[in-house]
Amino acid sequence: MATITGPIDVSALRARLDRATAAAEQAGVDALLISPGSDLRYLIGAGGDSFERLTCLALPVGGTPTLVVPKLEQPGYAAIPTDELGVQVVTWVDGEDPYALVKAAIKGTRTAVADMMPALHTIKLGNAIGGPQSLAGPIIRELRMRKDASEIAALRKAGQAIDRVHARMGEFLRVGRTEREVAKDIAAAIVEEGHTVADFVIVGSGPNGASPHHRDSDRVIEAGEVVVIDIGGPVAEGYNSDSTRTYVMGEPAHDDVWDTYAVLQAAQQAAVEAVKPGVTCEEIDNVARKVITDAGFGEYFVHRTGHGIGLDVHEEPYIVSGNALPLEAGMAFSVEPGIYLPGRWGARIEDIVVATETGVESFNNRPHELVVL
Repeated sequence: MATITGPIDVSALRARLDRATAAAEQAGVDALLISPGSDLRYLIGAGGDSFERLTCLALPVGGTPTLVVPKLEQPGYAAIPTDELGVQVVTWVDGEDPYALVKAAIKGTRTAVADMMPALHTIKLGNAIGGPQSLAGPIIRELRMRKDASEIAALRKAGQAIDRVHARMGEFLRVGRTEREVAKDIAAAIVEEGHTVADFVIVGSGPNGASPHHRDSDRVIEAGEVVVIDIGGPVAEGYNSDSTRTYVMGEPAHDDVWDTYAVLQAAQQAAVEAVKPGVTCEEIDNVARKVITDAGFGEYFVHRTGHGIGLDVHEEPYIVSGNALPLEAGMAFSVEPGIYLPGRWGARIEDIVVATETGVESFNNRPHELVVL
């Protein structure tokens, strides 16, 4: 079933549909074919999953947007103001051919299909329509990575909500508790503080903190250990938070913690301050990486500096070496350098920021210092 958990901004959605069809025309395709997922939510305000029965939004160039949906799934889309959006709804029942309905809704045979559309539907649509197929992702992500005012407001709300969880970390993170116990309490707090669900909770204590994507375990947190807490989830509008802070349980057990963490903090601050329109994604990565490398820790910074965020936790633009894309106002992404010392400890600082017309706004505003609990 479709999921609609937040308010629907008809004017914003109508503008997105218009921009998407214009982009499709510019890309030389006759129609976009979008299955349930974040792209569909971006365009009509409804999320959901793909199943063996086809649900597909057909966006033809020079035609009427058409949502082809199984009749038994139609109630999930009832709250969408399709009339106001100019979207016609065509239902089908078992025994009918939904792929023929999609073909009838479009003009031409050059189609771009959603990146995550199941092969079950992609192949059958290709057989029904004929003509070349391509991915819709390169077309849609050009729109999605430039956030409009309503999207920025939702990301700001998400950032404030996850900040409130980090502010409560002293309630959960204590010596003698396991990572899993801490993670369970944090997940509950994520929902309590305004998210619809806890999408991910990373609690990396001691040597586990040196693994960037460690989740949690039955390891008991000990005095003097550094603990990495990376958490996030969606708010009602569907937009995500993602913020990392690093904590230490009393006086650090390792002598190098304070000086090493100071390098990380300087790198993260320098990268955030470098964000402004015209600066490329790889230049932001280079700023953070240079500070860490010059201090002798380059080999211990093992991932990109950041990723775009919105309806998906990871989306364009990626803040990584080799990405020469210039930043534009409205591009939102993480800035999250880390230093990971295998077998010992690790640390990461992560904020979600957005490029503005004149510089940068951070959606996370908890202290960046190493927090002693």
